[in-house]
Amino acid sequence: MNLANTLSETHFNFPGQTKYYKGKVRDVYTINDEYLVMVVTDRISAFDVILPRAIPFKGQVLNQIALQSMNATRELVPNWIVDVPDPNVTIGKRCEPYKVEMVIRGYLAGHAWRTYKSGSRTLCGVTLPDGLKENDPLPEPIITPTTKASEGHDEDISREDIISKGIVSEGEYQQLENYTRLLFKAGSEIAAARGLILVDTKYEFGNHNGTILLIDEIHTPDSSRYFYREGYQERQDNGEHQKQLSKEFLRQWLIENGFQGKEGQKIPAMTDDVVKMVSDRYIELYENISGNTFEKSDTSEIMNRVEKNIKAALKNLDR
Repeated sequence: MNLANTLSETHFNFPGQTKYYKGKVRDVYTINDEYLVMVVTDRISAFDVILPRAIPFKGQVLNQIALQSMNATRELVPNWIVDVPDPNVTIGKRCEPYKVEMVIRGYLAGHAWRTYKSGSRTLCGVTLPDGLKENDPLPEPIITPTTKASEGHDEDISREDIISKGIVSEGEYQQLENYTRLLFKAGSEIAAARGLILVDTKYEFGNHNGTILLIDEIHTPDSSRYFYREGYQERQDNGEHQKQLSKEFLRQWLIENGFQGKEGQKIPAMTDDVVKMVSDRYIELYENISGNTFEKSDTSEIMNRVEKNIKAALKNLDR
């Protein structure tokens, strides 16, 4: 594996390009105000900070898991995808994004557990019962939305506040909730078939000419938390940590090396061994989540490959 052959950032100029946006891990090009070209780079972020080194094949892993998951759920919820011309690229319909992320949780883990542990029994306006342990299943999945911050941290918000503040209309928000529950049910069933538990995840939606579409990525290790089903109950009964299949391993490595994204903290150096470890873990995530063997794309001329494939796809869209 050549650790230098990564897609760390792009600065393409396509025919009809009207906007360029650089997110934490995606470079997004708007074409004729009609399409979005989403380049899923190999950048990696944790604690809302982009880490200094790109991870080989990470972008391909995220893009291909999202594609497989969207294809598997497109009969339930319409999505934005028009074409996937490259392992790292998705082209879709340009939508007006809703300014909330629809987070749904089936288990008391992560942020929900930290809130619960602090003594609070309310999260985003949802009341939680007493007597739960970390990683216990919730009586039923709960939706705990966040506001979508253009930079910095997303903030928890309740259904009532979303509607009363006019962030999303009541009718549209009801549809977002319905779609979120449908997707989580489907994602949980797909995960169960792979011997996994979909613990929590988030979905993003946009409005395209009056129709709500699922956008961005779904069921990837960056947007979701998974447990291994085998041994789950035994670990719960014994009060042990669950075996996770998510980006949590990277957060733990950063914490162990003194970094949690707080002011004044320095990002630890990522050696070649660490970069390779993270890349290997992402490939393992892909194979477990998708059920497929990962096929590494040719990264020897990755920038040229991506640009060429996008230009060919855009030419086809013009026809």
